Amino acid sequence: MSIPLTHILFVSTALFFIGTYGLFTRRNLITMLMSIELILNSVNINFVAFNKYLYPDKLNGVFFSLFIITVAAAEAAVAIAIIINLYRNHRSIDVEDVKEMKN
Repeated sequence: MSIPLTHILFVSTALFFIGTYGLFTRRNLITMLMSIELILNSVNINFVAFNKYLYPDKLNGVFFSLFIITVAAAEAAVAIAIIINLYRNHRSIDVEDVKEMKN
């Protein structure tokens, strides 16, 4: 018994829009980072799902997913370093404080 492609795409779409909503509505940098991770994970689900249903003998979608996971880990490490630096300087991780750093 296999899960239909439409169900997987529905979950991926829901993750993408939850991540987009979180990215545009939150002011906390940590929650914005988590929202970006949700968006990247929805893309990974799409790659693996389409790979399974279109080319079951090849692993192209899996390799793309591994590449995205690697990029997401590097992005998270750099973002957390920036957030820690922001907190040390301003004692807050609010996005409004980032705007004040430009002046």
